[in-house]
Amino acid sequence: MSCIKTQSYVKVERFVNSIEQTNVEKEKTMELYEDKIVTALDEFKLKTVFDISYRTIKGEEGWLYLHTTKGVFPYIVKTDPYPFIEAFREVQKTAAEEE
Repeated sequence: MSCIKTQSYVKVERFVNSIEQTNVEKEKTMELYEDKIVTALDEFKLKTVFDISYRTIKGEEGWLYLHTTKGVFPYIVKTDPYPFIEAFREVQKTAAEEE
């Protein structure tokens, strides 16, 4: 099964020593398939994802939220997530029509 759409997001890793705290941003990719969404750490079956929403923090940066049966999962995004959200809704609509 091939990937339908991707969305980059940022994972912030914090390192603390006795003197300071350092934040390192690592870019990751979220992938949308016909039956699931895959992130670097998680895999969500599409049937368990109710919705995806987005809240702007500043400029193009914001929080992308996956609303699932296991809770809400937030991801920091620095690019426009609306094409990914629209692709998700189209896949979700197609799946609902097939049932």
